[in-house]
Amino acid sequence: EVQLVESAGGSVQAGGSLRLSCAVSGSTFGGYTIGWFRQAPGAEREGVSCISEGDGVTYYADSVKGRFTISSDNTKRTVYLQMNSLKPEDTGVYYCAFYPGHPAHTIWNSPFEYGYWGQGTQVTVSS
Repeated sequence: EVQLVESAGGSVQAGGSLRLSCAVSGSTFGGYTIGWFRQAPGAEREGVSCISEGDGVTYYADSVKGRFTISSDNTKRTVYLQMNSLKPEDTGVYYCAFYPGHPAHTIWNSPFEYGYWGQGTQVTVSS
């Protein structure tokens, strides 16, 4: 069993920054990957970024490249998502999720591949 707890999101104006964190606990045997997803009202859940524990391989959605940075502190078992230059279209509920292993670049952003999820946290960017 794996538990994921996200930090509180927030509300910012366009151009602002927020940092989310995801604390991982429970049984995580072998390597794993933590992904960040977001879901806007009426939209499907989409992959934002992910990072693999151990080798630190990262993937980003094209829409956030150059603005968001994912990182991890393995000693704290915490993954961070630094979000800069935020846009109104970044608004949504952000979730972190657990993948047992290292996903291929073709599937890292598929929510169906992730088995455990955090509770979600709201991020609102106003124009």
